[in-house]
Amino acid sequence: MTDTLIDKDANDPGPGGLDAEQVGYKQSLGNRQVQMIAIGGAIGTGLFLGSASRLNSTGPALLLSYAFVGVIAFLLMRALGELVLHRATSGAFVSYMREFYGEKWAFITGWMYWLNWALTGIAELSAVGLYMQHWYPNLPTWQTVLVSLAVVLGVNLMSAKAFGEFEFWAAIAKVAAILIFLAVGLFVVLLGRNVGDHKAGFSNLWSNPGGFWPTSGDYNWYGPILVMSGVVFAYAAIEMVGVAAGEMTDAKKEVPKAVNAVIFRIAIFYCGSILLLVSMLPTKEYKSGISPFVTVFGRMGLDWMGSLIQVVLIIAAMSSLNSGLYSTGRVLRSLGMAKQAPKFTLKMSSSGVPWAGIVMTAIVLVFGAVLNAIAPGTAFEIALEAAAIGVLFTWGTIFACQLRLRRLSDKGVIQPSSFQMPGSPWTSYIGLVFLGLVFLGMAISGWQASPYFWHKTQFIVVVFGVPILAVLLQLGWTAVRPAVVRNTGGQIGSVWTDSGPRAGAAAALTDPEGDE
Repeated sequence: MTDTLIDKDANDPGPGGLDAEQVGYKQSLGNRQVQMIAIGGAIGTGLFLGSASRLNSTGPALLLSYAFVGVIAFLLMRALGELVLHRATSGAFVSYMREFYGEKWAFITGWMYWLNWALTGIAELSAVGLYMQHWYPNLPTWQTVLVSLAVVLGVNLMSAKAFGEFEFWAAIAKVAAILIFLAVGLFVVLLGRNVGDHKAGFSNLWSNPGGFWPTSGDYNWYGPILVMSGVVFAYAAIEMVGVAAGEMTDAKKEVPKAVNAVIFRIAIFYCGSILLLVSMLPTKEYKSGISPFVTVFGRMGLDWMGSLIQVVLIIAAMSSLNSGLYSTGRVLRSLGMAKQAPKFTLKMSSSGVPWAGIVMTAIVLVFGAVLNAIAPGTAFEIALEAAAIGVLFTWGTIFACQLRLRRLSDKGVIQPSSFQMPGSPWTSYIGLVFLGLVFLGMAISGWQASPYFWHKTQFIVVVFGVPILAVLLQLGWTAVRPAVVRNTGGQIGSVWTDSGPRAGAAAALTDPEGDE
């Protein structure tokens, strides 16, 4: 073990180095866009729509579920912040896994992340179609799918700055809707006004049927604990800052600001909204598939506000699509640089956009959304649950990479990041244990979801789908391994050992074709 830091150039082992995959990108995302990308990633359909079913099944204690998972999300962002300030890259989690755990884990991470966004994108496209039918009941879903995808694809193909601008205004719309609700909600709750025939007030937290933590009837004492497995996915996409870091004008300045603000945004937007929703109506009044905000404004006679929320739901879905295309294009190019994805994913436009990977994802989204429109059912539900597994895996890789980075910097092998995660390594261990419990919770809640075995979708995905997915990923790695070995000169392990850089480990990033 060395007692001194190695030279800074060791962060660039081998000719071309780890940052070779950054060639061609334009650092064009500024402070205004970065901050709103961070906010937008923390606000989506999980709050605007998904919270309704959780309120109905859990009661006021859902507030604690969102608060606890919010703390885990903040720890995740601090772990990600430490990684980004170690090395900002558009390859994000894939690049960090390659650096700290080797080529095989980079391959698995990249394709899991791509799968997550591809399946999520299909769902969001389908959702936009359903939202539009609020005004146009007879509008064919496939038309909405094509128009929505064309708009977001066009934005992504222009430039990273265009992506950032779209996310900026989408985030503005989402934040404005939440702030309006918070203002109206506080007014109604503090003055004890009626929402329909129910009197609003913070006393509803404990006077709600069943109390604050209901356990009788169809409630269970472990409900608020088990529902955390669903709350995690409400915070999904919060890690987008890590992917965008490679195209920020000043990542070392902007990332810490964005990360540190996350906990306050979660407290205000998520916990604040849930607190007011619980205080305005009994939780059983909120129904799955109907935004709780639409329900509240409808009871207050403000139907126009309900329509406005529908618009925000469409914006949230489009924002998710936008983020999905952006991130998968970058991740596929990182995989392509290492010979772990088709060669054409390396292609970039003159404006620094990895257009081939973006178009590849868009094609999958079209086929998937059309298939869902033609034959909705269990198969599509299973696909969505598989996307949820992808979120857990991605979060796990962030905690795992932070642990390895800190171990190496503590040993003096690499320079420590200038933005370190507090409480490491225990905070990352807590994050990993929590994700493991969420995985277990998915199986339990999936089993309880239906008396019919083949309707226990989440349980089937966890118990049967995950092993099948693991086999498919192993087969994929077996197929690409020879090309990866040739590309790296046989060095497919991690870049670092406990004593220094592993010679030639970054060779996968040096291929001259990488500039295509």
